[in-house]
Amino acid sequence: MPSTIFAELTQDGKSKALANAVILVIRHAEKPAKGEGLAPAGKARAKAYVNYFKNYTVEGQALKLDHLFAAADSKQSHRARLTLEPTSKELGLAIDSQFEDEQFQKLADEIRTKLQGKNILICWHHGEIPQLVQALGADSGQLLRKGKWPDAVYNWVIELRYDSGGRLVGARRINEPF
Repeated sequence: MPSTIFAELTQDGKSKALANAVILVIRHAEKPAKGEGLAPAGKARAKAYVNYFKNYTVEGQALKLDHLFAAADSKQSHRARLTLEPTSKELGLAIDSQFEDEQFQKLADEIRTKLQGKNILICWHHGEIPQLVQALGADSGQLLRKGKWPDAVYNWVIELRYDSGGRLVGARRINEPF
């Protein structure tokens, strides 16, 4: 597991961990009819993410990822981790999967209180992404259709941008090109 450093606090006691941070949230790639892995289309998406995130830009500036989070493996699904594995290998970043799917609030608290780097990619299960996005300070009702991530949608990226004070200043949903 990657080491973390406790974040410095501002004078008003808020964490600087999110200062100038960008957090990207994706759903795991396509699932098979049975099993905990990825469907062939999901494996292809996981491979396509390597170049997608290597070349990701925010306001015209290249974004270098510092930390990867994936929902912990369960008996039903290893998909979040499997989705990030090709990107992890290519970028030389470990996948932090200490939090179970329902522990989205603990993940958000971890990100808010410990320095993980400025640019974070999170791969989670779609049923919990609306609450995760809310826990990170965004309005999931504005980002997601009816505040939910649809069952059949795999090609969205939620981009959250924070200012130098760690306040959310931008939130948008992006449709991936593949």
